[in-house]
Amino acid sequence: MLAILANRTYRHLIAAQVIALVGTGLATVALGLLAYDIAGDDAGAVLGTALALKMIAYIGVAPVVGAYADRLPRKALLVTMDVVRACVALALPFVDAVWQVYVLIFVLQSASAAFTPTFQATIPDVLPEEKDYTRALSLSRLAYDMESLVSPMLAAALLTVISFHWLFAGTSVGFVASALLVVSVALPSHRSVAKVAEGAWLKTTRGLRIYLKTPRLVGLLAVTLAAAAASAMVIVNTVVIVRGMGLTQSEVAITLAVYGGGSMTAALLLPRVLERIEDRTVMIFGSAVLTFAMLALSVISFGMGGQDSEWPLLLGGWVVMGAAYALCVTPSGRLLRRSASENDRPAVFAAQFALSHVCWLIAYPVAGQVGARVGMQATFALLAAIAAAGAVLALWLWPAHDPDELVHEHDDLPPNHPHLAKHGRKHSHSFVIDDLHQHWPGQ
Repeated sequence: MLAILANRTYRHLIAAQVIALVGTGLATVALGLLAYDIAGDDAGAVLGTALALKMIAYIGVAPVVGAYADRLPRKALLVTMDVVRACVALALPFVDAVWQVYVLIFVLQSASAAFTPTFQATIPDVLPEEKDYTRALSLSRLAYDMESLVSPMLAAALLTVISFHWLFAGTSVGFVASALLVVSVALPSHRSVAKVAEGAWLKTTRGLRIYLKTPRLVGLLAVTLAAAAASAMVIVNTVVIVRGMGLTQSEVAITLAVYGGGSMTAALLLPRVLERIEDRTVMIFGSAVLTFAMLALSVISFGMGGQDSEWPLLLGGWVVMGAAYALCVTPSGRLLRRSASENDRPAVFAAQFALSHVCWLIAYPVAGQVGARVGMQATFALLAAIAAAGAVLALWLWPAHDPDELVHEHDDLPPNHPHLAKHGRKHSHSFVIDDLHQHWPGQ
């Protein structure tokens, strides 16, 4: 897996991702503690709302950036968004009202909505071979798990000597380091190809239209719903559950780290697993495990018994859910890469970014509001039901036979479209094909 680090450009990009995500992980811990400091027992509701605003920013900004990403200089865009995020992180320690948290989170996540899909769509161009790209996806998953594992452990250590407000400074340093690493490499430029003129609306929605016409990507979205239900429970309610047991800030960080450890372990094993087992099987299995894990945890009355028995059970559940979450989300880049031509990748990655966060927009308020108003047992059960719905929809919508080539028609294209001149209106070819295939690669 580590052989791909010989590629200097990829090595610098993955380093930028790791450093930025470790900083983001510090902010995640600090944001939960800040919400608890401001709102007390209503921290779950505050955090759930803040994260819902994050999803709104992702859903609104990502498709627009994805539509025009092929016209923007990649490096300048990535560096600018890192600088914006660093500035917002420096401002967060000074808030003293809930509305201020909401405004700053919206600005920070709008910058992330521009940065992340552009970054993700750049990696397939840096590593064009699918085997290398699969390894890169696992390393990327590990980078995200650094946010869940290393960041909470680092936060737990730092919290013994400093206030949680200082953790936001670590976030800012991470974004600055990310920007410097991006500056240090030459990124692949967009290839110039003949394009059909499109209006702003058609261009903005092109990635969404491609995505929703591709059965495997609709199945991916259903799996993402299951993953979102579980991760929302972890992110929103870990601090409430653990502090409700009478444990300290350090135990909150350790609990989040255990979840990340489960995810990291699964990500390390996935490249070899995906050589033998289809993506569909792995991902739907992961969503089923998430469902049963949350159902099992729903029978435990957290906060009602002794912490000596409750906390180990919670840690065990978080390990299982972390591993299952990695099974659900790690292979997604492979599916996106197969389902779009090179010039459509930014739009399709942005579509996945936006649509997947619709799932989190559903899950975060449920985790926060139901947890605050009804209790953790009901929250676990309701989110388990959402995860089950995602697993069932994936089984139904994602064909078991999912070939790399399909016979398909282009009824939507005008007669003078260059793709029709080359292939005809009805034809068969791979999803990853020439740049003239600008529409419906999965149809």
